[in-house]
Amino acid sequence: MTQMSQDEIISNTKTVLQGLEALRVEHVSIINGISEVQKDNEKSDILRKNIENIELGLSEAQVMMALTSHLQNIEAEKQKLKTQVRRLHQENAWLRDELANTQQKFQASEQLVAQLEEEKKHLEFMASVRKYDDNQEQDETSEKARHDPVVELFPDEDNEDRHNMSPTPPSQFANQTSGYEIPARLRTLHNLVIQYASQGRYEVAVPLCKQALEDLEKTSGHDHPDVATMLNILALVYRDQNKYKEAANLLNDALSIRGKTLGENHPAVAATLNNLAVLYGKRGKYKDAEPLCKRALEIREKVLGKDHPDVAKQLNNLALLCQNQDKYDEVEKYYQRALDIYESKLGPDDPNVAKTKNNLAGCYLKQGRYSEAEILYKQVLTRAHEREFGAIDSKNKPIWQVAEEREEHKYDNRENTPYGEYGGWHKAAKVDSPTVTTTLKNLGALYRRQGMFEAAETLEDCAMRSKKEAYDLAKQTKVAQLLTSTEKRRSKQMKDDMDFSDEKTIKP
Repeated sequence: MTQMSQDEIISNTKTVLQGLEALRVEHVSIINGISEVQKDNEKSDILRKNIENIELGLSEAQVMMALTSHLQNIEAEKQKLKTQVRRLHQENAWLRDELANTQQKFQASEQLVAQLEEEKKHLEFMASVRKYDDNQEQDETSEKARHDPVVELFPDEDNEDRHNMSPTPPSQFANQTSGYEIPARLRTLHNLVIQYASQGRYEVAVPLCKQALEDLEKTSGHDHPDVATMLNILALVYRDQNKYKEAANLLNDALSIRGKTLGENHPAVAATLNNLAVLYGKRGKYKDAEPLCKRALEIREKVLGKDHPDVAKQLNNLALLCQNQDKYDEVEKYYQRALDIYESKLGPDDPNVAKTKNNLAGCYLKQGRYSEAEILYKQVLTRAHEREFGAIDSKNKPIWQVAEEREEHKYDNRENTPYGEYGGWHKAAKVDSPTVTTTLKNLGALYRRQGMFEAAETLEDCAMRSKKEAYDLAKQTKVAQLLTSTEKRRSKQMKDDMDFSDEKTIKP
């Protein structure tokens, strides 16, 4: 028997209901037609039972019809609820989209508010430096004109990148500015840009430079020394972002302006030439950088004299460019001349002497001249030891001598070698500790090349420990240094050169 649908059940029920009603009427008529005598017989009883059954069937059929009607109402209500659920789902999805859009708009508004706050602070700062400049510009002494605000964000000395820069003393070209004095607002702006750039906030530093450059061009015209100074500052920020092409364009523009306004032999022109040479060196264009560096050297020799320490700095830069081109004869000549200048003008204990000896030793290493490199490394370490512990004797040995003794007695009981006494000697070193640490690493690498592994490990261990001690000491004195050296750091940031690093760590 096949399953019937709901409509078929209702239709059949109605048909049965009609049939039962007709059958009931027929039985009632039969009962009514029977005489009183016959009503008591068996047939009459059967008819009455049939009528009762028929009436029961009619009642059940009516219940089924009522139940069917109720089920239909429930189904209709169910469909209605389903429709409402679908509508609520659609409304919920729409509300989610509206919420997401609102959140995006809210975030954009927050960013806009932050940007407006930064712009407000910038405008307030510019207003304050203009006011300060108006009040102070006439009272500034010529001493403040000694610094060109083109400065490198100098890394640590022991950075291994061969293209890194090194600090330049702020005495560059004193009294040689030919009457041009950098406004106070540019020096203040330069310090602020350096602070933002050192924090990686280029989204603030770059608009700050561009706005200042636009203001200067409106007030002074494009061909003005202040515009050239601002171009140098912006070039520094771009170079720090590795945007070398943009930085080179700005430096070339600054070079043209300074050449026209200050003269081709002005110290600021030498500074810009050096900056451009550094930029080309970072891009590996050593042949293009070399003539720029040589021209900067000529200007500095002419202005300062051939034995000035800043000339030695330029010689170091030129030597590094030549070393990257394997021009070792020229490299040795430039480093040796720079070393002679430092020793004669600044004394044998000046940090630049140790740095230049390190560089010259690195040149010897590349040529396989190990003995000459070893002599220079030992000179640096011996001098540093004598500064801290006095003259060398049998009880006061420099670390390299201790290392060689450990190499000689490496199969003996190591407790007999007084490494414990001297292994931490560098902890007390106060003079140029990064340079000495680099020298320890380089001499250790040289020992490894010569198969002196015990001596190499001694020096490398000492270098590692001294670096850790210096780091711990720096952490402890950070607050004091920030409070006491603010003006000193600002002065150092006003240098007019970006120089190649004097330090290169040699890997074995």
